[in-house]
Amino acid sequence: MPLILNDDQKLLKDSAKDFFSKSMPVKQLRQIRDDEVAACYSADSWKEIVDLGWSGITVEEEFGGLEFGYLGLGVILEEGGRTLAASPLFSTCVLGAAALSIAGSKEQKSELLPQLVQGELILSLAVEEGAAHAPQRTRTTATKSADGFSLNGTKTFVLDASSANQLIVVARTGGSVGSTDGLTLFLVDAGSAGVTITSQKMADSRNACTVSFENVSVPAANVLGQVDGAAADLQDILSIGQICISADMLGSAREAFERTVEYIKMREQFDTILGTKQALQHRAAQLYTEIELAKSVVIAGLTAIDEGQRGDDLAKTASLTKSKVGETFTLSSSEAVQMHGGIGMTDEEEIGFFLKRARTTEHTLGDVRYHQNRYGDLLGL
Repeated sequence: MPLILNDDQKLLKDSAKDFFSKSMPVKQLRQIRDDEVAACYSADSWKEIVDLGWSGITVEEEFGGLEFGYLGLGVILEEGGRTLAASPLFSTCVLGAAALSIAGSKEQKSELLPQLVQGELILSLAVEEGAAHAPQRTRTTATKSADGFSLNGTKTFVLDASSANQLIVVARTGGSVGSTDGLTLFLVDAGSAGVTITSQKMADSRNACTVSFENVSVPAANVLGQVDGAAADLQDILSIGQICISADMLGSAREAFERTVEYIKMREQFDTILGTKQALQHRAAQLYTEIELAKSVVIAGLTAIDEGQRGDDLAKTASLTKSKVGETFTLSSSEAVQMHGGIGMTDEEEIGFFLKRARTTEHTLGDVRYHQNRYGDLLGL
């Protein structure tokens, strides 16, 4: 498996770097926070992303997408991570598109994927129900009704739900809490009667919501995949999401590191440049090697998706990737703030935004400990 980008992917990476640095710099996130923008992202910037074709980069050509692959999407996410770009790209074009592509019927794909590619459809995956990632602990129920199903329950940490047109909801149609049996995926109109969306701003100024369902009627035609049989599809959807969010985290980790190196090269204390201190040089060198390792596992993870790896094999790859990058981003952001000294703790300095992003993305779709434990379980250890 080559751990390098081809020429087309390098060109895409350069284009993404240029776009995010000019159109969606870190100061845009600050402005969104200060202006208390309800969606927690710029609608104009999202339209630019759609116009560039990135919303459909992994979608099949027959549904209007570019079918460029996840390694291509990964370089976009990485460059977006460098500027902490806030958009529905992850919630809609990673998790949403993956759910439709993996579990959707031909009719569902034909209807919804073109809308997603054109930016007309915002999707949000509702899977979490507690403080920790645990899909098997789903308590939200979907009971059969005369014309479909009735949903009842509450979901937490639902990314971009406040601006979503449709929710992809994991609900229990059978089995017991703690079991992967009896899980089903549903497409639910966000404006349906009985759906209550409470918007919450995370520490890094992005949007996550608590979504409650009270006797929400869902037509049988809105089931994604098989009733009671969503566990395998959900695992693949989440594995793809875990690898893709790792690409975003890698970009943020690299940017925090590079900003810090530049800072200690010019910061002078007591007539001495900080970067000449051997202790700081050693810390920077160690962090550089960790980032290079993280880069390799992200490329390997994205390539595994493109090569068709699925099931437990992809889950192992996803857990390896998310745990490694999670550790690296936590280290990079912490070291960045420490090496910036007192100014690193102020809101005036942008480096603190990277620390906040690290703490929220680590818990997105499972933290380091979750993935280390799952990796061991999948290996039978």
